[in-house]
Amino acid sequence: MMARAGIALLNLLGRLPLPALRALGRFIGRVLFVLAVPRRRVALRNLALCFPEVSESQRRAWARESFVVFCQTFLDRGWLWSGSEALVRSRVKLVGALHELEGDTPTIVFAPHFYSMDAGGLALPLNTRREFTSIFATNPDPVLDAWFMAGRQRFGNVRMLNRADGVKPIISCLRKGGLLYLLPDMDYGRNDSVFVPFFAMPDAATIPSLSRFARLGRAKVVALYSRMTPEGYVAELTPAWDHFPTEDHVADTARMNRELEAAIRTMPAQYYWVHKRFKTRPEGQNSVYQ
Repeated sequence: MMARAGIALLNLLGRLPLPALRALGRFIGRVLFVLAVPRRRVALRNLALCFPEVSESQRRAWARESFVVFCQTFLDRGWLWSGSEALVRSRVKLVGALHELEGDTPTIVFAPHFYSMDAGGLALPLNTRREFTSIFATNPDPVLDAWFMAGRQRFGNVRMLNRADGVKPIISCLRKGGLLYLLPDMDYGRNDSVFVPFFAMPDAATIPSLSRFARLGRAKVVALYSRMTPEGYVAELTPAWDHFPTEDHVADTARMNRELEAAIRTMPAQYYWVHKRFKTRPEGQNSVYQ
């Protein structure tokens, strides 16, 4: 019941003019930065680990703004997932190497966890007719799960695959010339992870799925970096990465992190810092969040 009421409220708020909705998100974000103490500590710790050369005051400003962007992008789901197609097209722009979407070459879209990733996920099917596949984990609340699935599949030829379904349907889609929207930049635990550098941390647990899927699917890799703007969102598609994948999935995964670092430096407050990115440590090392 609460989930349904929350979704209805978001859809209602989505009818507000965008400046008013963003102002509401800024207010909620500033309040949450004060009240959500555990997540604030995680964000500040992540930024301290990644940017030790940056002043504490600057890192705190990034963390505060990160909470604001989190809330603003969450509220924007009201119009992203229930507004008219014309409205979404007017506010969500796809720019960059759009030629990479042409043809039927198997393509993996590396889409890291910027807060605007759901807008980027709509920008692609709004601009290509190719089959578009993404991997998801089921939400324990069936109402929220249905909302997430419906919102992310509302445009184009989109197919959501459950992680529990394994690798075969993912590779099958790629080899048929599809697009795979992949978000492999979080800490998903020790299983199948490798430890590679991420910013100033030399040993961030990272799954090497981008390299492995590209090799198995004989796919090229492009990146999609989604940015929130005052007018809505801009999702920028990069040219296909040269010399990727290689036979070394560890080196490929380290490169993925370097590519991501460069993108984060252009909008540090818009990355998902509230996640414990370094919760999995090499054997014998203590938690960095204690």
